[in-house]
Amino acid sequence: MSAAASLTNAFQEIASAFETQHPEHKVVLNFGASGALLQQIAKGAPADVFASADQETMDRAQQQSLIETDARRDFAANSLVLIVPAEGNKAPATLDELTRAPYERIAIGQPASVPVGRYTKAALEKQGLWPAIEARMIGAQNVRQVLDYVARAEVDAGFVYATDAALMADKVKVAMTVPVTTSVRYPIAPIAGSANAAAAKDFVAFVLSGPAQAVLAKYGFGKP
Repeated sequence: MSAAASLTNAFQEIASAFETQHPEHKVVLNFGASGALLQQIAKGAPADVFASADQETMDRAQQQSLIETDARRDFAANSLVLIVPAEGNKAPATLDELTRAPYERIAIGQPASVPVGRYTKAALEKQGLWPAIEARMIGAQNVRQVLDYVARAEVDAGFVYATDAALMADKVKVAMTVPVTTSVRYPIAPIAGSANAAAAKDFVAFVLSGPAQAVLAKYGFGKP
């Protein structure tokens, strides 16, 4: 089971609940940036289910015939937020403030492979701010790395999902919700030719079920 880094806490709980209902199955979880996970799957890494933080990555998986297209489903939604370290008074009121002092180091997921980075880049491009902010960018390998950078005050600000910010409410504060050009929706699908096809479909169905949706809601995810 390969899933976007932002799903870590929720999917750990969901996997445990799934195993309780299906003791014949053991769920092995692999978390990371959606783009990096897709590369692993394309190269033959063992996986039965793929859950991405964006449609674009899952579209690429579909184009490469890596997933069971008919079983692809959206199962959660999220929002993009700007966070700053909890300690300290500085918190920008507008994104434009990030182009000036004291915001010299801004953590952003690498747009090429990290969905949160792509959402961020698109949002900043729409406001004409991307070139100026990219010059201050500290690249991260996934959304949780952005969160860690901000929580440790190694950067002045960062862009993460609302669900990630909520996990460290004592160490980061949300400055604002960022308007996105594409809604943040999470798709899931069984891997094509999986050696555990039945279990993969069972897991996808479970993620869409009431108990799993309640877990996602608990962690702040919305309905797709």
